[in-house]
Amino acid sequence: MRERVNYSAAMTATPPDAASGWRWLVRLVPGAAARTALATLLAFGAAASSVALMAVSAWLLSRAAEHPPVLYLQVAAIGVRVFGITRGLFRYLERLVGHDVALRLQSALRLTTYDHLARTTLLGTRRGDLLARVIADVEAVQDLVVRFVVPVVSASLVIVATSAAFAAFSPATALILLVSAVLGGVLVPALAQRVSRRWDAAAAPARGALAAGVHELSRTAPDLVAYGAAEAHLRRVLAADDELRRLDERGAWVRGVASGCQVLAAAAAVIAALLIGAPQVADGTLQPVMLAVLVLTPLALHEVLSTLTQAAQSATRALASLGRVRQVLDAEPVGVGDRELPAGDVRPGPLVLDGLAIGWPGGPVLVEGLDLVVAPGESVAVVGPSGSGKTTLAATILGLIPPKSGSATVTGRVGYLAQDAHIFATSIAENVRIGNRDADAAGIRTALDRAGLALDADRVVGEQGATLSGGEARRLALSRLFAGDYQAVVLDEPSEHLDAVTAEALLDDVFASMAAVPLLVITHDPDVVARCDRTVALAGGDLAGGDPASGESAVGAAPYR
Repeated sequence: MRERVNYSAAMTATPPDAASGWRWLVRLVPGAAARTALATLLAFGAAASSVALMAVSAWLLSRAAEHPPVLYLQVAAIGVRVFGITRGLFRYLERLVGHDVALRLQSALRLTTYDHLARTTLLGTRRGDLLARVIADVEAVQDLVVRFVVPVVSASLVIVATSAAFAAFSPATALILLVSAVLGGVLVPALAQRVSRRWDAAAAPARGALAAGVHELSRTAPDLVAYGAAEAHLRRVLAADDELRRLDERGAWVRGVASGCQVLAAAAAVIAALLIGAPQVADGTLQPVMLAVLVLTPLALHEVLSTLTQAAQSATRALASLGRVRQVLDAEPVGVGDRELPAGDVRPGPLVLDGLAIGWPGGPVLVEGLDLVVAPGESVAVVGPSGSGKTTLAATILGLIPPKSGSATVTGRVGYLAQDAHIFATSIAENVRIGNRDADAAGIRTALDRAGLALDADRVVGEQGATLSGGEARRLALSRLFAGDYQAVVLDEPSEHLDAVTAEALLDDVFASMAAVPLLVITHDPDVVARCDRTVALAGGDLAGGDPASGESAVGAAPYR
């Protein structure tokens, strides 16, 4: 039996209203409001042409039944052609302009999101969910423009224009038409939006949860199978998929009921036109040919209004997605993205930790009171059990997360070899350029050779380096350090996935290359510890020194939390 996912918290969250969300968006692109206004006018022209086409066609057919001279029908026949052409022309231009401004806004929002991500950290967010935010949720801005703002405003203008035209020859029918249009185009969509708001608002986080589950499953499938946890995780992914499907079904059910109500409103307008228009024709206050116009035109008008329920639901979903994107943008900027790196040649300086307390944003303090100075040319090994805060310390030094208190000071650029360094699905050369974007072919070859990787630089590796062995992937990550110019270096398990001979040769080159910079090495490998000048140990509360030559390693006294 599949597990059921609880999205009650997301379903009770209230997304920002359309007006404030729209005002926030249009500030991203100069001229977006003007382009949207033009798209709205073109949509109004298309909808008005559609309604006018029905009205003129009804008059033409009714008048032709009276067998007048053909010239009496010429103007109406031309009108049918004109409105038939302009309906398609205005619709094409509206799509062109509307999608242009939507794509401009989407591009600007995505660039803004990427720029902010480069200056902050959301490592507490599941990667699949974060990916859904910066892709699917950003794309939802199209719905706000193309499926809500443009159709709703243009339909409102058409309602007013059609009612005013009807009032010129049948005020009573115009009033009935206006009431039916308000019911079918305003009240019904508003009620539908209100009923399905909780489900529509929950769709975006449900999509993010599904993306996170699928991402985690794809990344950890071998381990899940090895530990017998694949079935349980697959059930959670299927439960997330079922929940998203249920949310879509509920929204579709509401939309179907609303569509039925809109059909009833159109039918009421047609019947009312017959009941009002027929007596007017009988007493001579209305020309007989106009009765067909009164009866058939509401059908065209309500066809224009039939998309407004979906527009209202799209607005809820788009605003919920926009709220998730704004959570990314509202995250507090931290790290190297907020400081200016010195220009030109920079001499390495000491790495200084002064009263440093570390921990992930929103989480508890893992280690506090860290005082450490690593001079240029000195290597320090950081050891400790898993969970003691070693990687958290590295993230703090790199500026990925802010200190809880105290400071971590370093001069210039910091090179980092992560324990799970990401290998991109591109060429080996482009992966090396992560360490130095300006590296030429010769520099890339040198970096690969120093890392002991005798592979073609133009070879394309698979997702997560799937076509590489574990050792090759590790050496490729190390080659990024050799390609760059760093004034301090942090290594996280540099010998992992390497055989003893390769690890020894590679570490010889690493330590020789980093002889002039502060070198902080996070490791469990005693051979790596023995290479370092000093060793310090974390135990979740303090940091103290020891002598690697004697095998001494000090351990902090405060308990890990």
